[in-house]
Amino acid sequence: MRKFLLSSIIIILAIIYIGRLSYLQLVDSSSQNPLDDTAIKAVYDYPERGHIYDRNKNLLVANQAFYDVMVIPREVKPLDTLEFCQLLNITKEDFDSKYKKAYTYSPRLPSVFLPQLSKKEYATFQEKMRKYEGFYIQKRSLRHYMTDAGSNFLGYISEVNERDLKNKPYYQSGELIGRQGVEQEYEEILRGRKGVKFIQKDRFNRVIGPYKNGMYDTLPDQGKDIRLTIDNALQKYGEELMVNKRGGIVAIEPSSGEILALVTAPSYDPELLVGRKRSKNYTELYYDSIAKPTYDRGLLAQYPPGSPFKTLNALIGLQEGVIDENTTFTCYHGYKYGRRFMGCHCPSGSRNNLDRGIYESCNAYFANTYRRIIEKYPTAAEGMGVWEKHIRSFGLGDYLGYDLPIGKSGKVPSPEYYNRAYGENRWYSTFTLSNAIGQGEVLTTPIQLANMTATIANRGYYYTPHIIKSIENDTIDIHKFKTKHQTTIDPEHFEPVIKGMNDVFIKGTAKWIQIPDISIAGKTGTAENFVKVDGQRMQLTDHSIFIAFAPVEDPKIAIAVFVENGYWGSRWAGRIAGLMIEKYIKGEITRKDMEKFVLEGSLQEEYEKPYSKKPFSINDGKKMIIPESSTENKVSAAQ
Repeated sequence: MRKFLLSSIIIILAIIYIGRLSYLQLVDSSSQNPLDDTAIKAVYDYPERGHIYDRNKNLLVANQAFYDVMVIPREVKPLDTLEFCQLLNITKEDFDSKYKKAYTYSPRLPSVFLPQLSKKEYATFQEKMRKYEGFYIQKRSLRHYMTDAGSNFLGYISEVNERDLKNKPYYQSGELIGRQGVEQEYEEILRGRKGVKFIQKDRFNRVIGPYKNGMYDTLPDQGKDIRLTIDNALQKYGEELMVNKRGGIVAIEPSSGEILALVTAPSYDPELLVGRKRSKNYTELYYDSIAKPTYDRGLLAQYPPGSPFKTLNALIGLQEGVIDENTTFTCYHGYKYGRRFMGCHCPSGSRNNLDRGIYESCNAYFANTYRRIIEKYPTAAEGMGVWEKHIRSFGLGDYLGYDLPIGKSGKVPSPEYYNRAYGENRWYSTFTLSNAIGQGEVLTTPIQLANMTATIANRGYYYTPHIIKSIENDTIDIHKFKTKHQTTIDPEHFEPVIKGMNDVFIKGTAKWIQIPDISIAGKTGTAENFVKVDGQRMQLTDHSIFIAFAPVEDPKIAIAVFVENGYWGSRWAGRIAGLMIEKYIKGEITRKDMEKFVLEGSLQEEYEKPYSKKPFSINDGKKMIIPESSTENKVSAAQ
């Protein structure tokens, strides 16, 4: 009985095993990977990447043919290494390291031995390639830039690295992938899908034809073209205006959230990151720790917003009912609280209403307004919580959700932040008064400030900023980019603030930089700038800031400009904003005097002498606020 049982088990297992093998061989081959068979070779067919256009259908990025020398290490036969190296203009050491790298990746799978031969190099090598078994040519397309602007948002392509290979099974060693900007964000759309042909070889490694008559072969899917929201003419002009300056410009169409320009300065020609010199060029750009050309200041740099932030405090004051447009406060060259003083150059004893408070950038007006907002509630923490909610409704302190792969969230201080700093319920509105004028603990990126400006232009709502306008034979995320984000401020409160911003150009801190025939609403600003040297805090030249939108009645463009070490708002940032607005709306520049000043002007000397100002002074443990509007008014009057 026991003998019969053992025999039965053996027979049953044999039947199951044979049956399973028969099923896999004769019925189900779907789970098989042809490359598991060493007699099968895969030949990939790479499609061209999709082209990139600007909003006006101008071609920004196309393709050009390059050729990779591929190697399958196990198929390499003894060769004249010296001749091979001379043909490809490489050293024997290069040959050894590249071959070792390929062998380590896989002895039997193809990998890139030498990437991106030019047509001339390819023609020379092609003539003698038959002598070098195991090597073959793979045609690819690299990017060809039709513009020298926009490198920060266009991005670039480069070979996949070990992390890519581990996390993204689609890619093989030596293949190309989008990095940064839209190349990274829309990689799957732009790259298409590669095709593959499986070739069968005999035991002598000779090709005998397609594997299983090509039943596993696939055709490549062409990469799709995309159209960006960027206006390339405006982008190029912005980059020209920012030559010899550092900072960022972001321009948005308020009615759609489309990004019209995204300028970072200094920048670089995107063509530098094409071809075999890409790695060397990128290393030099990346390790330039002074100018930081690969650092996108429009999305990553976090600055105190300065006086443009006063517009939000005005809106919150109106919404909370602690001021109206006729509310006045007396200014004595600024605002004194305790032993501290926030200075400005309003005439001593002047009584300013909301309109004048905005166009003269009166620190006393907004210090009083801010105090009223916070002190409306039983505790400073409760008042700060309400204030924070209003501020965040404009998209500040948030990544905004735009379709680019990098960004910073900025900072909006919360009651919890101050409770940790001072102790719960042990602080008051005067402890945080710098928030009234956009200094304090508030930080914003240029794109956040541009979005805030677009929100004011729309009288209380914004669309998620985005850079994609359309995709060939496809749709974009309608819900994400077409949904209105409402602020906590009622629409009727925006008009008096917009009037004050319009008066900034008519009779305020920017009246010297008006643009003929365009009604503009704007706000000048200056942000303090500090650095630590040997543990000592040093104050450098202030940053120049400006926000604006135009035309006031039907806004087409909202813009934020930051110029590092640019002195005061109307000197650099204001002029640049005005010129950008005129360029976009009119297509030409009439303020040639202003354009000449900006194009020929340079801040390089300022950047080369970063520690020229005296050490930052301390007063009663609190920082003294450098008067923002005072400098603007005093110097502008001299102009």
